[in-house]
Amino acid sequence: MSPETVGSGPQRHRVAVGLEYDGTGYSGWQIQHHAPSVQATLAAAVSRVAAEPVDCVGAGRTDAGVHAEAQVAHFDTQAGRKPREWVLGINSNLPDDINVLWAADVPGDFHARYSATERGYRYRILNRPVRSALQRHRAWWVRQPLDDRAMAEAAERFVGEHDFSAFRAAACQARSPMREVRQAVVSRAGDIVTLHFVANAFLHHMVRNMVGTLVRVGLGEAANHWIGELLAGRDRKLAGMTAPAVGLTLVSVCYPPAFGLPDSATG
Repeated sequence: MSPETVGSGPQRHRVAVGLEYDGTGYSGWQIQHHAPSVQATLAAAVSRVAAEPVDCVGAGRTDAGVHAEAQVAHFDTQAGRKPREWVLGINSNLPDDINVLWAADVPGDFHARYSATERGYRYRILNRPVRSALQRHRAWWVRQPLDDRAMAEAAERFVGEHDFSAFRAAACQARSPMREVRQAVVSRAGDIVTLHFVANAFLHHMVRNMVGTLVRVGLGEAANHWIGELLAGRDRKLAGMTAPAVGLTLVSVCYPPAFGLPDSATG
């Protein structure tokens, strides 16, 4: 036995988990000292199952009030558990508004955030004259009629690789404003207008700022070619408002198949 292995104990290994959550009662994904966060709540539950302190790293830093159907996180641990044991054990220590869907052993070079190849977000708008008691935490209520066809045509201008400076928050810490939007689709089903965006990555508040801008188009306050002008101008002050967090849900995070994650996480 080599000197390096004497008394070294169990080897740490990396585990990935997929989870869903209702973000209504949280300050967002990232740990905050003044309010509950999804990251801290998940880490506490994992730590109980692992019987050791564990830190969790997420794929997307969702804001306060934003939901997730397919968030992905990873953690390192010495504990030996089967995937099903991780899922059942973690869920038994989580509140009802956070739920782990799957767990998988992954290589040490897997990173929930940096290994992701694309992310998808859905934004829902309730478009009718009266508010909803049932949709209040799931959709932005816009009472004026929206032209969803005009919004769909305008959304197509987001597709491609662009400088999204006009759609990033002032506090955004990303080193580059360049992002590649692969899908930007607007559809309507009754009173619900749904916007779906897929990109290699998103800037801080980028989806909510795009939604707020598209709503101005839907209200007839701007033409669809305005999107191109905003992208070229790169001035956040000229674009639309930041849509409320309530309608936003992280719906997909995709990784290379080589990591062996469930189909839902490989695109």
